Amino acid sequence: MEQNEASCGSAVGCCGSAVKFDGASPAYRRVLASVIAINLVGFGAVLIGSITQGSAALAANALDFLADSVTYAVSLCVIGRSVRVRATAALVKSASLAALGVGVLAFAAWRALTGAAPEGVVITGLGAFGFAANLLAAALLIRFRDGDANVRSVWLCTRNDLMHSLGVAAAGGLVWLTGSHWPDLVAGALLAAIFLHSAWSITRQALEEVRGVRRGEPSGRWA
Repeated sequence: MEQNEASCGSAVGCCGSAVKFDGASPAYRRVLASVIAINLVGFGAVLIGSITQGSAALAANALDFLADSVTYAVSLCVIGRSVRVRATAALVKSASLAALGVGVLAFAAWRALTGAAPEGVVITGLGAFGFAANLLAAALLIRFRDGDANVRSVWLCTRNDLMHSLGVAAAGGLVWLTGSHWPDLVAGALLAAIFLHSAWSITRQALEEVRGVRRGEPSGRWA
């Protein structure tokens, strides 16, 4: 069987300890591959809009789609490996999210000094497109939302992306209404803050799992 299709985030080990789902399920692998493809399409579409409009919000959204594609591919590669390997992969993803957040903040600051207001209608349209893409990804992943740091990081990124896309769409509307670039810049900065918060959350869980291995707790693999 496919580990009960991984519908639950944890099981009970032989000593009564909770064993977190590590992604070792054919169903989860198929879903993750589909979500990677969705994010690559999203990256290409939003990147074009970001380049043509010079939008901080769209830049954050495009980079987020790219980062998700790469980190989900890493997640796919480490499924079934040891807790230490999976936790290390989660830490790498956390570091990439943190770097992404800092980069978007820097871009927003630069645009605040040098940029004119982008086209609000374009930003809103691409924000809505991103929301639809992320909603599809979230629908595929929702039954796999609990698990170890590696599995949970995938769900957290996708859940955050829904908020990102709504923020981008709202920023586009405000840019259109006000003719100012500030709503776009504020949206980019807020998305960067979400990246940094997610990076901290993933790092904390991964470190806890590594410490658990050192204490001799269950490895987190399904029997």
